[in-house]
Amino acid sequence: MRIHGLVGDYLAGITEQWLLVAPKANPGMLEMFRDRDASPLREMVPWAGEFAGKYLTAAVQVLRVTCDPTLKAWLKEFVRILVGLQGADGYLGPWPAGHRLTNSALNSAFDNQTWDTWGHYHIMMGLILWYEETRDKDAMRGATGMADLLCRMYLGKKKTRLVDTGRTEMNLAPAHSLCMLYRKTKNESYLKLALQITDEFEAKDKNGHLAGDYLQQALQGKEFFQTPKPRWESLHPIMALAELYWITGDDKYREAFEQIWWSIVKLDRHNNGGFSSGEQATGNPFHQAAIESCCTVAWSAMTVEMLKLTGNSVVADELELTMLNSVMGMHSSSGHWATYNTPMNGVRRASAHSIDFQAREGTSELNCCSVNTHRGFGMLSDWALIKDKECLILNYYGPSELTAKLKPRLSVALTQETEYPADGRISIIVKPSRTCEFGLKLRIPQWSARTKITLNGEAVPAVKAGSYLRIDRKWKAGDRIHLTLDMSLHLWRGEQECKGSASVYRGPILLAYDHRYNLERAMHRKPKIRNKEGWDDAACLLDVPPIDARSMRSRRVQWSDWLPPLLLVELKAANGKTVRLCDFGSAGEGGTPYRSWLPVKHCPRAPEFCREDPLRTSRV
Repeated sequence: MRIHGLVGDYLAGITEQWLLVAPKANPGMLEMFRDRDASPLREMVPWAGEFAGKYLTAAVQVLRVTCDPTLKAWLKEFVRILVGLQGADGYLGPWPAGHRLTNSALNSAFDNQTWDTWGHYHIMMGLILWYEETRDKDAMRGATGMADLLCRMYLGKKKTRLVDTGRTEMNLAPAHSLCMLYRKTKNESYLKLALQITDEFEAKDKNGHLAGDYLQQALQGKEFFQTPKPRWESLHPIMALAELYWITGDDKYREAFEQIWWSIVKLDRHNNGGFSSGEQATGNPFHQAAIESCCTVAWSAMTVEMLKLTGNSVVADELELTMLNSVMGMHSSSGHWATYNTPMNGVRRASAHSIDFQAREGTSELNCCSVNTHRGFGMLSDWALIKDKECLILNYYGPSELTAKLKPRLSVALTQETEYPADGRISIIVKPSRTCEFGLKLRIPQWSARTKITLNGEAVPAVKAGSYLRIDRKWKAGDRIHLTLDMSLHLWRGEQECKGSASVYRGPILLAYDHRYNLERAMHRKPKIRNKEGWDDAACLLDVPPIDARSMRSRRVQWSDWLPPLLLVELKAANGKTVRLCDFGSAGEGGTPYRSWLPVKHCPRAPEFCREDPLRTSRV
């Protein structure tokens, strides 16, 4: 993969500014494993053991996209050090003897358990991905060593149940990584423990609380927010259901997984593609509570699994929506910092500021989100260009060169010449290593009502929004596809907390009002002063004028300032004045407040939710 344009710039920035420097700038990321039995004990957050695993998982997935040799060399050293700190019994966490994988309380002032099996889950994930990329046997031994320890402690033990250790939405997550290890090793113990943990989903812990009951309640048609544990961490053990379907072929796992995914799209995925309100599902996509970065990353990981299960192009649309809006919005353009909360309306704050309670000596920049957000870009490696049994499937549009191996001695390169997503015109040059016949599927987004496609200058018929267009032919080097997507505006009419407002989209891009681009209007208003209690971020937008939906026509504006947005459009307000809206990913980059739920007059009514159009948008 070679990704250019704005996404390529983000990938380069997070590699240089974070992935290559974070462990040495925060040496406690690894040192907490080295001195876990030393006195005095470190004072750590309960989830401290996740930092190294989340960092490694995100870094390996970014590496899969960039193929950066410097990053690969550094990760090889990082894994060598990490695995070298594993105990002889397989333990690879930061807690002292007597507390290992029991998730029992230690020295935390704000939690009555540690999240030790959760931390092991993330390290196992990182090591598995590194092994897939490099075939590093030490990494696989590290992952299986942790799995073996979990099996010795919990497999078949009726009096020592993992469900009784507390924080089940987090600490039952190894069900997912155990399934992944089983598929690679065929070690039956890993599958048995994964099935045992899945059975414990519907068990009550020693305090009488349901662990999550993800499988049975989903099969009964319950919405995710109605289940016992609707926090975002639950998405990780839920991903075990998708793995168990592949392993066993039992449709109940697939049905439950799909029910949960569609429930989140319908009721808890926000306008920017982010997931969670106050770190959990609430059944209300208009809820104004914090949209945590980790929640959105977990949602993208779950959506990747949904795409593998269903082959549904609308699922790929969701991945694009999240990456181009929420994931971009959670990162500084330099890649140096990322957010904890990327709100629909508000300001962007670095996670090191908003959740600074997680900072510790030796890990001053580390928190649950700072080590994890980059995975939002890295997961491009999982969905940009994929295959099914019959076809090559192109999901990612943007300036790039993507190459796939179809069979031995046959590869295909796809080069995209485009300014997408700022522009809907995409030219795709197909270059197989030899002339050959195969099927190529092109994603036609559900928001593109009128899509035009030509192949070598001839129009391609039967193009349908919200589906894949399949082209079967004998391809030769230099074949060229021209794809023109419909970038006209569409609206999602707000309800509940957002009643009276609407979200405006141009293609996949959510637009936002930032007074940085409307200064001539803002400077003629009496300024609002921030007080000790903070400010109302939305009120600081100085009377955003309502936009008249009847006169909405997108007009792109060139912006030559030193910090340009991806997209800037001009629209007419109801009072005849001009309003400039930028892309959500750029909104608030300069520290100004922004809004993505905007006052819109004459807004068309939003259609009912349907699986063909999860955004519920109306054309204007």
